[in-house]
Amino acid sequence: MPDHASHSDLPATLREIVEHKRVEVEHAKSIAPEAELIARCREVDPTRDFVGSLLARASTGSTAVIAEVKRRSPSAGLIRSEYDGLGFDPSVIAQGYSKAGASAISCLTDKKFFGGDPSFVQRIREKVDLPVLRKDFMIDPYQVYESRAMGADAILLIAECLTDGQITEMLALAGELDMGVLLESHDPGNLDRMLGLVEGIAHGRYLIGINNRDLRTMTTDLAHTTDLVDRVPDRSLLVSESGIRTPGDLAMLRAHGVRIVLVGEHLMRQSEPGVALGELLA
Repeated sequence: MPDHASHSDLPATLREIVEHKRVEVEHAKSIAPEAELIARCREVDPTRDFVGSLLARASTGSTAVIAEVKRRSPSAGLIRSEYDGLGFDPSVIAQGYSKAGASAISCLTDKKFFGGDPSFVQRIREKVDLPVLRKDFMIDPYQVYESRAMGADAILLIAECLTDGQITEMLALAGELDMGVLLESHDPGNLDRMLGLVEGIAHGRYLIGINNRDLRTMTTDLAHTTDLVDRVPDRSLLVSESGIRTPGDLAMLRAHGVRIVLVGEHLMRQSEPGVALGELLA
């Protein structure tokens, strides 16, 4: 896979997002050069331990939850009507998650497709003590510096969008900046590819995510995680993402050795996402 791989084989929505992200990144570089971001990285508060927080909770035998602050999605549109305009306060949602027992917060920062904003990361960090994952579509090392400069403690890297070289470079850069990484894949081939790339990298730097959403049909199935779990040598690093709705889902995943999950849309559909998380963890 060349460094500037064609994304023509990606599902249409993901391809559109990646193509838009290229334009967005070039525009951002014209406003804030990389050297400026590097300087800002030195000024922000130290990172909180994203991976450590999740592994510590999971080691107690319960499920560690990365609770997501998400306003809209390409498939669902605006998740709740009151999230339009000023009715959406990411810090209030994050506070509810924190009180309910979340171990980390995931925050969408993509504006066009998910209604996010880079400012959300710092707004959340000011109100809760949990590590914050910046969830966006990383295609350029510039965005790793950008993430740290905005206060993020961890980043998401999606294997389907990236070459081996890009993953390796951004994973190393995140390590230099003391950030955690959630390495996400959707299909078995990309999962195996990621596992090969992280061999020899110290634990505490990354987690391995399996997204249960089929990017072509947008349906979710938890069996996607359980079908792939045997491919992952260390299940303690595995995160199951999407399609998790009930305490029974968490119990089923724990039975397969999966003790970390990322939950977003299900919680955000409820009138009080924090209360919904409490019920999920009950």
